[in-house]
Parts: sequence; C-alpha cells; structure tokens
Amino acid sequence: MDTPFLLLIPPSEGKEPGGDPGTPWGLDSGRFGADLAPVRSGVVKALRRAGGGTPALLGARGDLLERARAANRALLGAPTLPAFRRYTGVVWENLDLPGLPAPARRSAAKRIVVPSGLLGLSLAEDPVPDYRLKMGVGLAPLGNLAAWWRDDISSVLGRFARGRLVIDLLPQEHRGALDPGAIPGLVRVDLVAKKGGRVGGHDAKAAKGRLARHLLVGGAPTLARALSSFRHPDYGARIAED
Repeated sequence: MDTPFLLLIPPSEGKEPGGDPGTPWGLDSGRFGADLAPVRSGVVKALRRAGGGTPALLGARGDLLERARAANRALLGAPTLPAFRRYTGVVWENLDLPGLPAPARRSAAKRIVVPSGLLGLSLAEDPVPDYRLKMGVGLAPLGNLAAWWRDDISSVLGRFARGRLVIDLLPQEHRGALDPGAIPGLVRVDLVAKKGGRVGGHDAKAAKGRLARHLLVGGAPTLARALSSFRHPDYGARIAED
C-alpha cells in the first residue's frame, strides 16, 4: 500500500523449539525491550513462581506441558529465533515469511507487530525464546495478562506507530490488550464468511495468514483496495464496524 502501515497479528501456541544460543533472550531484547523490560520482568517472575505454569494455565499436558514448563522457567538467557521462525501456527504457516524473497521478507518483518502475553510487543524480526503463555489467561499475582499489559502496550505501540496506519488482524483475546484511543491510525479488519455463519477454527486462521501476506505484498494502493482484491473461496475481509 502507498500509505505506511504496520500489521498486528497474534503469536501462535505452536512454536519451533531450540534456537540460537549466541542470541540469548533478555528482558530488553528486541525493538520494544527497552520500554517493556520492567513489565516483562513481572511476567517472568510470576511464571517462575508458578513453576513454569499449571496444566490449566498453559493449556497443555504430557510432554508438551513439560517442555512448556521447562522453557518458561528458563527464559532469561534462553536461545532465540526470530519471531517469524519461532511461531509455527496456522496463521504464520500461511503468512509464510520464510518463503518470501529476502528483500520482501526483511521489509515485512519490520512491519509486523505481535502482541503476546510474555513479551508484550515484538516485531516479526525480533528474537523470541521458546515459551508458552496465552494473552487471555490469569497469572497470579498479575491477574489477566491482557489487562496487565494494556496501558504499556498501547502507549508504546502508539508512539512507535505514529504517522502510520495500524491494521489490526488480532483475535479478541489480543484486542483486549489494546486501547484504541491510544493508537492513532488503528483500523480493525475482520474476516467475513461468504456463506454466513461463525468465523473461526483452522480454516479461518489459514485465511487470516493469507490475508496478512496479501496486505504485505499484494501491492494495492489503499487498504480498501487491498481488502476488496483479497481472494479466498470461503472468506472475504472488511474493516470492522464499531
């Protein structure tokens, strides 16, 4: 698009394990670390006190639970991957930044902002450790993480996005961590099922990933043109109604 823009997309529960030990994660890692380190510290300490998290908190059992607990207990200094390689869920799989030519990938990775329960905000190019933590959960003693992060995420994103359109493709869980009034230029975009009915599940996540890719590389001059030119057999996209 001709207008400078940022794209908000969620993280994924699915994550690539491991990472580069030469780029260890710290509270101040990534583009937003300097601003959000004190708030990140509260989350890291709460996870450590919780032993990495309960099955209910993490939504996991068995080997996945043990991996998540171990990762959550060892966040500081953990090996990292860029966010676009760490997140492996359906949205990210269909966005497929690794499949873009290098110049397009570098450009897109600087325009994708990811709100998350652990980091608050990260760019798609930022280093991210292995972890498991949803934005909408309650983590003692912090309470609901969307509410815990809301003021800080909103003010930091508002400053970072100044002068740019901010296209919100987030689910409700992550939208709850944003104060629209603090983010000038925020525009919420929703998928719409062409045959009516509920928008959700695997197919909708795949469509959201394809929509994100279309917005980043489709070449439409405006957001309205980009949404109208999005092609999917089951879904369209529109600016959300207030």
